[in-house]
Amino acid sequence: MKIDDIIDEVIKAERGYVNDPTDKGGETNYGITVAVARANNYTGSMRDMPLAVARSIYLQRYVNEPKFDRVVAIDGRIGAELVDTGVNMGPHRSAEFLQRWLNAFNDTGSRYQDLFVDGRLGEISFAALSAYIKWRGKEGIDVLLRALNSIQGARYLEIVEGDRSQRRFAYGWVRNRVVL
Repeated sequence: MKIDDIIDEVIKAERGYVNDPTDKGGETNYGITVAVARANNYTGSMRDMPLAVARSIYLQRYVNEPKFDRVVAIDGRIGAELVDTGVNMGPHRSAEFLQRWLNAFNDTGSRYQDLFVDGRLGEISFAALSAYIKWRGKEGIDVLLRALNSIQGARYLEIVEGDRSQRRFAYGWVRNRVVL
């Protein structure tokens, strides 16, 4: 899977301009919040934000900065899942989810080095992911994807249980996830 294809799928899932006053993310276009747009030097109207600007923000903030491009190089489907989760919950949380599951799946702790869960991917995390895939193969990739989706879904559930006003978004959050 190519990074451009991953970004296309995220944009397709996120759709266009939205300004729902009950959405805690605020005004968005292509899934990019106004806060993220401003933090990435876009100063224009969110309604008129060019698709190219959104794509550039996705590439920089949700692929390159958290090093999810390195995960895509190891396995495209896992990389796509991390990008998608990162867009919705922040790249830091997405990386934490991967680290937590790699630790959980590390059998007796002897298959690869356990990870310090800090939400930052580095060489030890990449080595653990590669070792996990070498050990578990295609089935392991499928299981890891299920695990990542399950923890993402559990987080959505926690959000709506903690704030009833967000219930109106729960169905869409789950429906629109990139499923590979």
